[in-house]
Amino acid sequence: MAAIGILGSAGRMGRAIAEMISEHGATLAGGIDAGGDPRALAVASDVLVDFTVPGALAANLAAARAAGTPILVGTTGLGPVHHAMIDEATREIAVLQTGNTSLGVTLLARLVREAAERLGPAWDIEIVEMHHRAKVDAPSGTALLLGQAAAAGRGASLNDLSVVGRAGLSGDRAEGTIGLASLRGGSVAGDHQVIFAGPGERIELGHRAENREIFAAGAITAALWLVGRAPGRYAMSEVLGL
Repeated sequence: MAAIGILGSAGRMGRAIAEMISEHGATLAGGIDAGGDPRALAVASDVLVDFTVPGALAANLAAARAAGTPILVGTTGLGPVHHAMIDEATREIAVLQTGNTSLGVTLLARLVREAAERLGPAWDIEIVEMHHRAKVDAPSGTALLLGQAAAAGRGASLNDLSVVGRAGLSGDRAEGTIGLASLRGGSVAGDHQVIFAGPGERIELGHRAENREIFAAGAITAALWLVGRAPGRYAMSEVLGL
């Protein structure tokens, strides 16, 4: 059985993954949290899952590279510098980076991309997400993932099309842009809605997470899929064969 090491084992995702590992025919290699050394864990693991914070990514990737251990990066709030680190690491190890490990969200992203490609710029795209009150980053990693899927469907980059939040006299909506709005409150595990608003009609594609276990199950499935893969950068869509 493959041994999975958890970076961020005391967090919500880390605890959920540890509780479900045996159900998926895997074992727990161990886990660390803030202040821990990832190097020993990387050596002891067949694959690592990282649900920590952006500031820990450099050390976690370095440990994975030194041990030759593949790693799933589920940490959200990553910026261009972090993605550059991941790209560098993929020269030596397999890395799967995602803003959401839900298999349902993975399929939703594919549907969003296809809808954006087929409907064209006459249809406005708005993405609304809601999470629990303790979530620290906005927009969510999933909202950005869905925005990137929509932008890819239009042959563009989300950085060029995104409008994050609106306030005051924002003026007319610029054609082709992708709006993102974030709501926070209560104990919501994760709600995401992608709205395609066209002339006289709307299409709404959405996903509601009813518990955190769906993310843990998807993370374990993806981590086990990653074991034995050649060095490179992978995505959740490949886990589903999309």
